Amino acid sequence: MIPDLCISSVFVPGLLGGACIALVTTVVLLRLLTALGAWRLLSIRPLVELAVFVVLFSLLAQGLSIIGPLP
Repeated sequence: MIPDLCISSVFVPGLLGGACIALVTTVVLLRLLTALGAWRLLSIRPLVELAVFVVLFSLLAQGLSIIGPLP
């Protein structure tokens, strides 16, 4: 089970926190790919951006479910 986050007595689903972390990480990674000029090797940029987000989000969700609920 993925734990909920308590931010000033408001419960936020753990997946929402994971999605925000994955979004920030995706933006940083895509800027790195742009700086390296890797977009010349990839054909469909929006599909690659979506795939990077989905992979990062699934890794975070899997990691959160392994950790279990936080005390």
